[in-house]
Amino acid sequence: MRPIRLTEPPNPPMGVPEIFEGGAYSVIRRAVVIGNGSPGSENQSIGLVRTLGLSDKHVLYRVTRPRGGINEWLHWLPVSLHKKLDFLIQLIGIYSRGQKLVPLPLENGNGGGVGLASVLEADVNQIVAMARQTYEKDGPLLVVASGRDTISIASSIRRLASENVFVIQIQHPRSQLNRFDLVITPRHDFYPLTPQAQGQVPRFLHRWITPREPPDRLVVLTLGALHQIDSATLRSAAAAWHDEFAPLPKPLLVVNIGWPTSHCRYGADLAKQLTASLLSSLTSCGTVRISFSSRTPEKISKVIVKELADNPKVYIWDGQEPNPHMGHLAWADAFVITADSVSLISEACSTGKPVYVMGAERCKRKLSDFHESLRERGVVRPFTGSEDIAESWSYPPLNDTAEAANRVREALSERGWSVRP
Repeated sequence: MRPIRLTEPPNPPMGVPEIFEGGAYSVIRRAVVIGNGSPGSENQSIGLVRTLGLSDKHVLYRVTRPRGGINEWLHWLPVSLHKKLDFLIQLIGIYSRGQKLVPLPLENGNGGGVGLASVLEADVNQIVAMARQTYEKDGPLLVVASGRDTISIASSIRRLASENVFVIQIQHPRSQLNRFDLVITPRHDFYPLTPQAQGQVPRFLHRWITPREPPDRLVVLTLGALHQIDSATLRSAAAAWHDEFAPLPKPLLVVNIGWPTSHCRYGADLAKQLTASLLSSLTSCGTVRISFSSRTPEKISKVIVKELADNPKVYIWDGQEPNPHMGHLAWADAFVITADSVSLISEACSTGKPVYVMGAERCKRKLSDFHESLRERGVVRPFTGSEDIAESWSYPPLNDTAEAANRVREALSERGWSVRP
């Protein structure tokens, strides 16, 4: 197989001492990551921070929602309103049972009044105070947020401490991009503006479809999702998983199975199709390793386990730690991935190894646009079962995270700032 040249992690920039470049007030050495509890979203933020050289100098805050019962139907509400409503529902239950009232917990621990900061784990006032109070000593603060539930938090931090922070929102916030210093989002998030998308929606609904305007200078467009995969992480994973993967018969085919989404619907029928295709391609494989997502429906996993679990070439991960995902990325010779997961596909496509996608024809709207862009660049191919897995093919690996990090550095430079570990 031909060697593939992967992007090296960035080296710290060389130059004159910062005292001659504007002093400590212009150098970012720390970051705050605001997540929503979703591994996919938080992985994007941490991947960007890591590529900027701040992997050991960031703090993770989370915006989380109440779970269980009626809360599963309330995710369309703003987070702060959802939490207050959940507390009200709990109060009603407490009074109806004649129990003693327990006060609403305050996240900031300062006994202040109920408000935005008191109902969110990612405390706006706390982060703003920290950015202001430590500015003279530690310089500006980089804030990186990802996911719909983090939008109001990140934008509030910028509004209240604009001179002390640089705020990046990953994934399109849908409106008012000027609330952030930079927005990093996949090209397919702008699919609603394409003629094809406009033709799929009645004209009277166009004003309600977001985004409404094309990307401007505040927007950094990527092909896929950001992540933490580069040559350094793959070398580290290859060493960590050497004893388990090195003895396996080659070629090694890794299969990642996600779950149906609103943009990519499938069920047991796709599982049967995938199983048949894998059985057809087994003759060209040395080893097949299959991983399910924690959200893969049982009706899908059951079909695959039933047909393949007893095959001596096939290993199915049981979901127990340690998760072999990094080992798979490092040691696989090729990948088969269901079309629903932009994150898994983006990571695999950053390795330069063959990536086959299952079920792309079932995707619609912006996810269909994502797969079309990948095919046009020769990054992925459909999985049919007729492939010779031993026959390698390659492409320029996707490099979205490093390219986005370079754009961040450019934007900081325009402000007279820089980022330095």
